[in-house]
Amino acid sequence: MASPGTAAQGSVEPSNTRTRRDRPCDACRRRKSRCVIHEGAEVCVLCEFHKQECTFVQSPQPRKRRLNSDGREEDASKRRSPDTEHARRAPQSVASVAPNIRTNNPPVDDYANLKGPSLLKKTLGLQNHRHSQHIGSTNEFEPCLINLSPFDRKDEYSLSRGTLRRVSDYDTFLMLPDQSTQGHGDEMADVDAIESVVAPHGQALINLYFRIIHPSFPILHKKVYLEKYSRTHREFSPPLLAAVYILVLNWWSYSSDLASLPKPDVKELERLALKTINDVIHRPKLSTVQAGLLLLQRPEGDSWALTAQLVAIGQELGLHLDCSKWKIPDWERGLRKRLAWALFMQDKWGALTHGRPSHIVRSNWAVRPVVKEDFPENAADEDDEEGSTEVEKGMMLFSQMISLTEILSEVLETFYTIRATQEIENEGKDGTRLILEKAKPVQIKLKEWFARLPGCLRMDSTKIRKLSSTGYLHLAYFATEITLHRRIVRSLNPTTTDPYLLHICRSAAKTRLISAMDFVNRLKPEHLQSFWYFASKVNFALIGTFGSLLWATAPGREEADFYKSRLGEYRWTLRVSSKGAEFMEFAVGMLDASTGLLRGLGDKEPLFPADSGVKKGYANGGPEPEGQARATWEGNYSQSQLSQDQSMPDALQASNASNDPTTTYPRRPSHIDSRIYSTEATEPFSGDNPSNMSGLASPSTSTSSGGSSSGGYEAYMVPSTSGFAVGGGGEDHFNYPGTGAGAVGSGAEERGWMGGERNEALKGRGAV
Repeated sequence: MASPGTAAQGSVEPSNTRTRRDRPCDACRRRKSRCVIHEGAEVCVLCEFHKQECTFVQSPQPRKRRLNSDGREEDASKRRSPDTEHARRAPQSVASVAPNIRTNNPPVDDYANLKGPSLLKKTLGLQNHRHSQHIGSTNEFEPCLINLSPFDRKDEYSLSRGTLRRVSDYDTFLMLPDQSTQGHGDEMADVDAIESVVAPHGQALINLYFRIIHPSFPILHKKVYLEKYSRTHREFSPPLLAAVYILVLNWWSYSSDLASLPKPDVKELERLALKTINDVIHRPKLSTVQAGLLLLQRPEGDSWALTAQLVAIGQELGLHLDCSKWKIPDWERGLRKRLAWALFMQDKWGALTHGRPSHIVRSNWAVRPVVKEDFPENAADEDDEEGSTEVEKGMMLFSQMISLTEILSEVLETFYTIRATQEIENEGKDGTRLILEKAKPVQIKLKEWFARLPGCLRMDSTKIRKLSSTGYLHLAYFATEITLHRRIVRSLNPTTTDPYLLHICRSAAKTRLISAMDFVNRLKPEHLQSFWYFASKVNFALIGTFGSLLWATAPGREEADFYKSRLGEYRWTLRVSSKGAEFMEFAVGMLDASTGLLRGLGDKEPLFPADSGVKKGYANGGPEPEGQARATWEGNYSQSQLSQDQSMPDALQASNASNDPTTTYPRRPSHIDSRIYSTEATEPFSGDNPSNMSGLASPSTSTSSGGSSSGGYEAYMVPSTSGFAVGGGGEDHFNYPGTGAGAVGSGAEERGWMGGERNEALKGRGAV
């Protein structure tokens, strides 16, 4: 800390020249804030910031002393609680590191008066001395009267409560001073304390943040952030500065300047961040939402309560509105849109992972989709240092995640709200039919989303010595699919659901599970070491939860044993991968909890006992040619998609109709109208193989063991308008990317994770 200087002198009183070493100034005493006077300065930092006189006139108030049972004053050391003792020592720890931080530059009071060029001069949401509140249509301000106000050339008009700022013909904000809000007097000391924890490595950490995290999660404006830091760290909201440091410390070893040095105290940064964010919510700014979102990305930082607060703050700031024509800087429009959609995603994925109702509803959401112009960086801003993230790929990843989240929002709204659940329950035994009818448009959207994925977002599209965050996007896709199929599987009842439909739905669910597990098995170090979205740790767990659901509801011992085996393999994959991505440990713990409960079920009865006279591939006591043809699909799916991977168990490599009893199909009921199985009914889910574009691990199909493609692959089909549809003729198409009609068995190439190389390997084994 800089040496104390003299305080500002009063008119005549000599006591007005006392230094901080003797006592704090009158204003700091009233605020109960630390009084800091830099060497050579005449006023303390806070008085200079508030442009007020710094005096030492008032006498300190006598302290009340606690008496013990004997009527004597209690020893001071006994009166101090651990928290009080920590607070008493905190200023000393800051002072000891202060020479490493810049304390000579006070923060800018009003960016409008800043000399020289600056992006911040006309900002609405990032002002230093005041914060904004959007004026809604039903509060005490009448919009018609606001329009009569004599706004000046800055579109502002002063009132006794604050200042009105008009940003469009329909939207006005009330600008309020920060000074009187909770904890504002401590803000300077807090931000100094945060910078002191990482000093002198603040700039190196910020550079690292914009190299690795920002490209995939662009909720800051890089040039604005760097401009502010170049002047002083004191221009930042304390929790935002802390959040950037906390998150990027996970990649400390990726900086050649930092790798050999000891890491700063993360726990102290977290303590300061959580303390200060509870202060700044009383003076909300865009930086408040930014800080909250970054803190929620920590592996152990997810909080539904904080998410709800951020949504409320976002509405206070007007983030739910269309700002495309507002009178604010262009960069702030783009920032607001990116920040709004980041908040939308936080709310929706938080609702999924916590099992809670979403806070954001479409009827009160007017934000336009992000476009390329909303992202200020491009390939020219990319860092060539080893371990960086590709900028333009990150922009596309963020945009695609927004689109996928909109589909997830529809899944949650359609199947998991209280009203939707009640509606399905009211249908009784026809609940599955209703779910399938509602699932059809959602499945179409998922297929179209997948088909439109840019080639650079393929999982195998990585660059040498570059990190890739595409893993969290593909994992989110599987989580969305699984969330849809969990609802379908839950609705199935072996005693009331049509047996054929029961099998088709469970087969589709099985395929999703196998594909998701295969995806996790194929993650590379450049994926695991990159930035992962906060929901990822739960999304990994959802794969195990889905497998546990299928195990618990399996109709026979053979199928239950299959899922038990696959879950054991999945646990091993998670355990091995968690050495490079510790957040996967959560999924391991959840999987252990789920399988622990399942062990209490005991062994299920065999679906077809040896003495029943029913052979595999037969149903209802007689031969079922169609069932035999379908039975080949399960084995050949595993063979074509999974068994070629040498990391898979030998048991899966040998999987076929003869050793996978889960593939016995019941006879199609004759009472079901053949029209609902027709090609026309299933047309939305056939077509070209989109996996050629994306490289996502999706289930592939193959010809049957006899070489015929008729009935050689199974497809889960959601219902047509006339009823539930599960395919027609000898082919049942999975409504899943990569399994369209004619994609396999007709000379078409199969492309999965390994692209052409994998295709050639499969051809060599006769699988395609």
